[in-house]
Amino acid sequence: MQVRTPIKVRYGETDMMGVVYHANYLLYFEDARNHFLEEIGFPYSRIEEAGMMCPIHNVNMTYSSPLRYGEEAFVVTEVIENRATKTTYSQRVYRAGMDPTTDKPCVDGVITACMVERDTFKPVSIKRVFPELFARYDEILAGHAQ
Repeated sequence: MQVRTPIKVRYGETDMMGVVYHANYLLYFEDARNHFLEEIGFPYSRIEEAGMMCPIHNVNMTYSSPLRYGEEAFVVTEVIENRATKTTYSQRVYRAGMDPTTDKPCVDGVITACMVERDTFKPVSIKRVFPELFARYDEILAGHAQ
């Protein structure tokens, strides 16, 4: 399952070269992961209300083609790995009109988020704390294999 999240580049997201400052792609990815969770019926607010958080554990990004002020684009998000305490997402940015099945993304990212207790930052098992979310991720991954 892939979820598309639209973005429009704002002036404040660009640098002196007139392109999106590289760190701002992380904000696009965060918005897209939140949108992904909403689309699968498990909004991030539910995680926070239970006293948990999902900080980023690892980020790997490759920049191919910069976005510029005013451009419309979208982020394609999908789960690529589901482990007890960590979820890994593939997130790719495309300009509006690009075809994710044939076009190279402007930015390609692999982001791993872990589940922790808000107060202690101790890792927790997603399978134990949110079994329905863990099962949903497994369903999504099983769909990839078909």
